[in-house]
Amino acid sequence: MSDRTPAGRFLDAAIDLLRRIRDEEAESVAAAGALLADTVADGGRLFAFGAGHSSLAAQDLVYRAGGLALMNLLAVPGAVGVDVMPATLGSALERVDGLAGVVLASSPLRAGDALIVVSLSGRNALPVEMAVEARKRGVKVIGVTSVAYAARTTSRHSSGTFLKDHCDLVLDSGIAVGDAELTLDDVPAPFAPASTVVTTALLQAVMATAAAALADRGIEPPLLRSGNVDGGHEWNARVFDEYADRIFYRR
Repeated sequence: MSDRTPAGRFLDAAIDLLRRIRDEEAESVAAAGALLADTVADGGRLFAFGAGHSSLAAQDLVYRAGGLALMNLLAVPGAVGVDVMPATLGSALERVDGLAGVVLASSPLRAGDALIVVSLSGRNALPVEMAVEARKRGVKVIGVTSVAYAARTTSRHSSGTFLKDHCDLVLDSGIAVGDAELTLDDVPAPFAPASTVVTTALLQAVMATAAAALADRGIEPPLLRSGNVDGGHEWNARVFDEYADRIFYRR
């Protein structure tokens, strides 16, 4: 029997979204995994960026047990998470023209690297310009967004374009505009967002694909192990030493 409590309805909605990305985004996930594997094999570095709550999925890839050690967070001070006061400052920074170029100019990003840009709406200036400026520098860009926003909202970038328009590959999270899965007659606004659950799962599917693709080529994937299992720290120390020139979160 179906669980029609709010909790049950939300979990059902999240499961349906996960099934959708499994089925409809399979080719894009495979292509994104191959792109990351190509980058690692060719000596490139991996970076992830997201602003506000979109940063949660980006951060989940960095220094992660079971994840690729080469994934680095491209952080924009004040825009990553809600640890600034007021919290609304992060949202305001997403709409500032020119900020992405300044950030990239002082970052280690270079031609031959790969950058994952996560933005649910893909409409704000910061993620759009992050993709544009990164590609100008010879960086491959994977955009993770909800394509539905481009059809139902207007861009906040001066070009009138969205993140999806400036990527080598796009992963569509399929999240509905507004990012709220539930409604109730006596609750005045939609509620229960699923974007973090879905986007995080989508990106971990890409990471799994990249690791397997490297192994298929005879390259040991530079994976991290949990520090809470015996031998984990020793394993990670070896990986850190081997790839020291491509890991920036330890400096």
